[in-house]
Amino acid sequence: MGRVSERFEIVCEIEPPTRPDLMRVRHQIGVLSTVASSFLIPDNHIGRATVSSIAVAHEVESMGGRAIACLNARDRNLLGFRRDLLTAAAYGVDQFLFVYGDRPSSGARTGQLTVRSMIEELRSFSSSQVEPTRPFRVGVAAGQGPLPVWKQAADFLFAQVRFSLDELLRWRAAIEFNGPVYAGVMVVPSVAMARKITTDIAQLAVPESWLAVIEEDPSAGVGLACSLGSDIKDSGAFDGVHLIPVSRYREVATQLEGRLHT
Repeated sequence: MGRVSERFEIVCEIEPPTRPDLMRVRHQIGVLSTVASSFLIPDNHIGRATVSSIAVAHEVESMGGRAIACLNARDRNLLGFRRDLLTAAAYGVDQFLFVYGDRPSSGARTGQLTVRSMIEELRSFSSSQVEPTRPFRVGVAAGQGPLPVWKQAADFLFAQVRFSLDELLRWRAAIEFNGPVYAGVMVVPSVAMARKITTDIAQLAVPESWLAVIEEDPSAGVGLACSLGSDIKDSGAFDGVHLIPVSRYREVATQLEGRLHT
């Protein structure tokens, strides 16, 4: 299973802007900064172009927070990836989450990079061009199955979003990983979105028990997510949660005050 750190972390995901305006990003950071240990910045995660995750991560750092910039293999070739690493080093962004990236609606990919090759390239870049006092750290996402051996080279692990503590604990007990492991928790803002998630990504099917509660009270998704996060913390099996507030970041910040943050 691996070690678990004493400090429980809350990694809050930010909704990146699709327009050249960082006002909403700054507001999310300001509201969530009282409860978040760090912020994860997605990378074109909805199949639409967004402001660079590295640029937003730099904005987080300039506001006094810690950031993790997500980079996907789907939208990059090797030269573009090296450019991103240079940009990150220049901006002082030193934490990343590498993902493969969902298939775009056009069906086209660059086809050149994988998460594994990105890790290898980052290690080579970091050892030759990054100051040893602040080396790059990289995390990877983990699905439902066994953890591939090559993912052991990552510094931290983001578990796939689940809606059941028992499922998370069974998965964690079967995984051997020596770095921090963060459980994925998502706020479900509406039944309509839950149905869409279930249809689009079968592994993220929202349980009927959650749907029934949210149908009665659309705001209940925040409480369900925060309660699950609290249970994860109490279990002692994880180093923190990767919390996805979606559009409910204000409500999340209010409910998390004094509940998860230590």
